[in-house]
Amino acid sequence: MRTILSRYIDPAVLALVADRHFEPRDLIVGNMAGAHKSPLSGFAVEFAGHREYVPGDDPKHIDWRVFFNRDKYFVKQYELETNFVCNFVLDTSASMRYGEANEQKLAYASRLAMTLAFSVVRQSDKASLALFDDRVCHFVPPGNSLEQILRMGDQLDRSRDTAKTRLGECLMEVASRLGRREIVMIFSDFFGDTDELEQGVQRLRYDRHEVLLFHVLHEDELRFPFEGMLRAVGLEDEGNLPIAAVDVRSDYLRLMQAFRNKVQAIASQNHCEYILASTANPLADLLSDYLNERSQRNANH
Repeated sequence: MRTILSRYIDPAVLALVADRHFEPRDLIVGNMAGAHKSPLSGFAVEFAGHREYVPGDDPKHIDWRVFFNRDKYFVKQYELETNFVCNFVLDTSASMRYGEANEQKLAYASRLAMTLAFSVVRQSDKASLALFDDRVCHFVPPGNSLEQILRMGDQLDRSRDTAKTRLGECLMEVASRLGRREIVMIFSDFFGDTDELEQGVQRLRYDRHEVLLFHVLHEDELRFPFEGMLRAVGLEDEGNLPIAAVDVRSDYLRLMQAFRNKVQAIASQNHCEYILASTANPLADLLSDYLNERSQRNANH
């Protein structure tokens, strides 16, 4: 247990974000009492209004003052506080294997997702994990115990260097597994067909899920720091290509910026959050900055 936790969760990073409570952006639907407001009305927490009494309602919720004023029975309704489900959807395709040690994209994304999952579970909310490449190859159903984090870590340990990314189909499959109005965090380099990505995101948003796109990129991909003659090896396609860095740098950087702009536009047009996650950025800094910004946005919402 300790091995899995230490591999994916740095106590120093966790300590820096420990006081940042992760809140859903919109009202959510859960299935147990928790700390977040639900769009459903129940008989708990804050008063929300009245509705006319119908046979079967508990008489203790009748508002007698209203009865004496209107000579009709009305029951008090309250906003129900509930838990949320946060689904961590992680791209394990071959292109995510770029980089070394903690700056490998998959390693960075795994630690980012697991740290957030630990924070969610610690709030008594639920976390799930889906790993995908050209299909959803592993799925850990939602849970809110420490054992859930161990199950998620175990599945990450089992992931292997695999196939190309098929974003659209995989997001469609993830959507088919979800309940009502959950949170979906997607961790990927999003290399693939952006039209398919948009279709998958639109399906999730159609189902009213809150969607966050963590765009995980290596600093080499963002800056192209290479010099001299290179041999570009495709991680998801066969073959390789000899190139001179000076000949391709400006075109590469232009195309990379256009690609990032496209993913950001998909997020913006579908009311999703976009978070650039460079593997050169210390995880503690990324998480602290992001959770602070999210908290401020929610407070002003």
